[in-house]
Amino acid sequence: MKSLVKNGPGNKCGGPSYGCRSDALVWTVAWRCRIIGRDLAMAPRSQVSSHTRSTPEIPAMTQAAAFAQKVERFLHLKDAPPTLVTRSLRSAELAVTETRDDHPMPRLSDSMPSEDAYLVGLKFRDFADCECWERGRCVIKSDIQAGATYLYDLKRDPRYVIDKPFHSLLFYLPRSVLDDMARQGGAPRIGELAYQPGVGHDDMTIRHLGASFLAALRQPDEANQLFIDHMMLALAAHVATTYGGLRCAAEPARGGLAPWQVKRACERLESDLRGKLSLDKIAAEFDLSVSHFSRAFRVSTGLPPHQWLLRQRVDTAKQLMTVRDLSLAEIAISAGFANQSHFTRVFSSVVGMSPGIWRREAQGVPESET
Repeated sequence: MKSLVKNGPGNKCGGPSYGCRSDALVWTVAWRCRIIGRDLAMAPRSQVSSHTRSTPEIPAMTQAAAFAQKVERFLHLKDAPPTLVTRSLRSAELAVTETRDDHPMPRLSDSMPSEDAYLVGLKFRDFADCECWERGRCVIKSDIQAGATYLYDLKRDPRYVIDKPFHSLLFYLPRSVLDDMARQGGAPRIGELAYQPGVGHDDMTIRHLGASFLAALRQPDEANQLFIDHMMLALAAHVATTYGGLRCAAEPARGGLAPWQVKRACERLESDLRGKLSLDKIAAEFDLSVSHFSRAFRVSTGLPPHQWLLRQRVDTAKQLMTVRDLSLAEIAISAGFANQSHFTRVFSSVVGMSPGIWRREAQGVPESET
């Protein structure tokens, strides 16, 4: 992975001239970073703007709305942007939001509330000669590049002059999440993340994760809780290792769950085909961290939890399709899919044929009779 920067004409803010550098990915998170956007499973439409379990203190919708409003003010957006909030780790919520303005009014962005947290930005559009500010002053002008990743420390009051169209994903990553990652890995506490204002990183992992999150933000009724938790955990692990230098004390345990744990976990997942249960809640039942539970579940079943649930939906749909008087639309909802279109897309991807064709073959009905 490389750091990329092109300074604007004359580097007018007097900032330093940066070169390129390479950073090693010391802890692989490849198994967490699969591009599975087409396999997004259904969550209830009542949680369109936030895919996280509700807590007694702060409901899920409130968490999402609160973060979206902060970003709306920060970037002077006309409306609150689509946002997902989750608690992949027990310490704090993580969030992702899609920000876009094709016709912004030229002005300096507002301030985000100062806190010990970072924003990780994935840019989808070039932004030439961007004037970047920290702590109340301009620190550099640089050319922001589409496809690059940029980091922002919220303790430093990051701002920039918005004078051109922009489009990006912003991930919210609190310090407490980084501390949890280190603690669970038996590693020393992470210091400050390594970044420089205006310097973009050619980070393929963030791009892959971003593609899946973008699909979830645009099709929230097809994105389940387990999927969002899984991908947020992957993002936190990647940032902690790549930009925080996290090195685990030892290789993660390779053992799976005990047979009774596998049985119980599968029962919990199967009891909610809509995917509202969070990984945090399921892992807590076995007194395991989310990362330990996810890894052990995959060792035992061959699939991560969200993909296991997806296959279970398909199996449930197959059983229901043996009943002649149920329509495909009814089967889709009963099996936990958002709608018939979502059902057809996922079923065809997993099985290799559409539900209609599978049903005809299973019932021995010639195509001419349908």
